[in-house]
This record gives sequence, structure tokens and C-alpha cells, in this order.
Amino acid sequence: MADFSPPDGKNRAGSKRGGKSGKVADFRYKRPAKPNEPKAARAQNPRVKPSGPRSNSDRGAKPANRPPAPKPFNQPGPRPGQAYAALDLGTNNCRLLIARPSGDSFTVIDAFSRVVRLGEGLAKSGRLSDAAMDRTVQALSVCAEKLRRRNVYLARSVATEACRRAANGEAFIARVREETGIALDIISAEEEARLAVLGCQILLEPGTGPAIIFDIGGGSTELVLLEQGSGVPEMVDWLSVPWGVVSLTDTVGRVEGTAEERAARYAEMRRVVRDSFAAFADRIAPAAKQGDLRLLGTSGTVTTLASLHLGLPQYDRNAVDGLIVPAQSMRVITGKLAGLSPEERSEVPCIGRDRAELVVAGCAILDSIIDIWPATRLGVADRGIREGILRSLMAHELAHPHPLHENRPAWPARDPSLGYSK
Repeated sequence: MADFSPPDGKNRAGSKRGGKSGKVADFRYKRPAKPNEPKAARAQNPRVKPSGPRSNSDRGAKPANRPPAPKPFNQPGPRPGQAYAALDLGTNNCRLLIARPSGDSFTVIDAFSRVVRLGEGLAKSGRLSDAAMDRTVQALSVCAEKLRRRNVYLARSVATEACRRAANGEAFIARVREETGIALDIISAEEEARLAVLGCQILLEPGTGPAIIFDIGGGSTELVLLEQGSGVPEMVDWLSVPWGVVSLTDTVGRVEGTAEERAARYAEMRRVVRDSFAAFADRIAPAAKQGDLRLLGTSGTVTTLASLHLGLPQYDRNAVDGLIVPAQSMRVITGKLAGLSPEERSEVPCIGRDRAELVVAGCAILDSIIDIWPATRLGVADRGIREGILRSLMAHELAHPHPLHENRPAWPARDPSLGYSK
């Protein structure tokens, strides 16, 4: 295997793909065609009504008992009963969350999650495979139906590392828009990190010391260094590396074979991740020497390991989300999992066959994070990018209310209410 030492996050953030676009309000789904509507007419923007006077032959006679059209909604802030949505298309999973505002937070009214393995084989081929794209489009079609059925007022749909890296990522985004109506926004690694922090930082342990929040994904891992500011922690440094549970497994290989072969493969995973963390580790070394270090993780890896720590027979979000676990306990669990054969891992509760192949790569990444940030305790979050998107949408609506009509303009990018810094 050729060595690969990815640039640190500050360099990756300036890459061509995944820049900050203004596509915050992307709920622009195609309406089903009317039976007698000409195809040419349907090809135009279905959400823009024709201007100018229309004859009765154009629009049909208006029923006498038809109620008047509702007035535009002009009250400030998000409507309490209105649905908002966040869709996160990652390298391994497609996740949707639909919620309504509730006080200073929100209440989830619908959700969807499916393992689509969009990035399967990407590390070697540099492209999204036809089978992976087909699986993903099927999942996104389910999401589109849920969004229509819930009459979502405002949504944002984002794609992350797999689409950032793939040579055919943009073409896949266009296909998704054409077949499902969902306008995916390929976000930068920096924005991915910010949204993850925005979604889970409420679970960060109280304290005055520095903190690391990390997100182990399918195709990349993001780490963010936070320092306590005036009320809200301030993001002072960050890193994104293209190593997630899928990309690391595809590059290094599956942890299988004899005990010696499994140990060697795990050691190679640890080396690859350690090398990619090196520059960031040097930068944060002074902060890592302080006391009262805090650590919070959001990913399938940490929630799965937390479930094993609790001895759960099956996954329970209520038991895991917000849990604080001794870091050494997580170290013990990662060591045990790395030593098991794939068949033995698949028999472990809360892992099963779906995670047995990938969980060891997540263990290698987590061990490497604890190496450079030796906190004694680890916070666990079953929330992240989707929750960050929902909070940003609702906060933006509070700051920039618009009338509720179909031709609402796109929101500006990099607004402070979205959690970005200037």
C-alpha cells in the first residue's frame, strides 16, 4: 500500500470542491406533472407561476365556493407548527431528519436512515460506482417522498466526502436532482466540521479547559479544537482527513485472517491515521498539556462502542446520547474488537454484520484521537450534522424572516446565524 499523508484541515478547506455555496434553502422539489400539461411547460421552473393576465381558458373557471388564497406569513421567526428538514448524505449513510420548532430547540416528527455505501470502492477507483449510486438514489427517493408528505417549509440537503472526492460527484448530484428533485449541496470539510459542532456542542461537558469535538464518518474524520469563549465555545483550529470507516478499510484492507495478520492490519491503520494527524497534533500540543481536557465524539463508531460499554443487547439512543464514558474503557473495547475475527465481531450485540467490517477502522481512528488528546473522559453524541443544519435553518429564519411564498429567494451564504465565522 502506498503511503498517503493528507494535507491538514487548513489546506483542505481551500480545495476547489465543496466550497461554501449559498444553497441553504434547497427545498425545490419537482411537482408531479399534471395529466394534460405539455412536457415543454413542465420543463420550466415548476415553482414559478406565469406572470401577466390569464384567460379562463388558460387557468380554468374559478369555483364560486373556493376560499380566498391565504395571506403571506410575515411574522418573524420560524412558525411553531411548520416543518424543517435536514438531509445528510455521507460516504456510508443517508440520513434525514424532519422537525418542528419547540422553544429554543425542536421536536423531531420524522426521520430516515439507510446504509447506502455510496463511497464503496471510491478509494481505489476515484469514482462512485453505478451500484452505489443506484442504492443511494433509491434511498433519496424515500427521503423526497417524506419531505413532500410532511409539507416541509424549509430544508437543506448536503453531501460530504464521497461526493467531494469522486470524479463523477457533480454528475451524481445532477442525477439526484433530476430523478428525486433533491438539490444536494456538496459542502466543504470546514463547513461539515462546523455543522457537526453546532449540532452536538450542547452535550459538551461543562468546564473551562479546551475541548475537542470529533466526527468519524464514512469517508473522512473532522476534529475541532474549541476554547471557552463568552458563553459559547470558540472554534480555534480544525482538521479534516480523508480517513473514515469506509475509506480507511478500503485503503488498508479488512482486518481479517489470523490473529497476527489482524494485529498487523490494525497497526497499519493506526499508522496511517497517526501520520495524517501529525501536523494538527503539533499545533494543539500546548492545549493538550492543560488540565480539564474535554472530548466529545459524534459518529456511529462512538455510539456503538458506548453501547458495548453499557452492555446493551441492542442500540438505545436514549441511553447513549449524552453519555460520559471513561476514555480508558473505550481503549479496552477498541483493543478487544480489533482482536476479533469478522465472524466474532458480527456476533457482538449492537454491531452485527453491517458494522463488523467497518467498526475496526473506527476503533483505529478513535485510538489515534485519544493519543493526541488524552482526556480521561469521552462524551458521546448521537447527533451531529443534521441537528446542526436544523438549528442553523431555524436561527437563520429568526434573523431573516421572509413571507411564505413559493418564489422565496435563496438565502445568502456565510451568515453569522448559520454558525459560520466571518
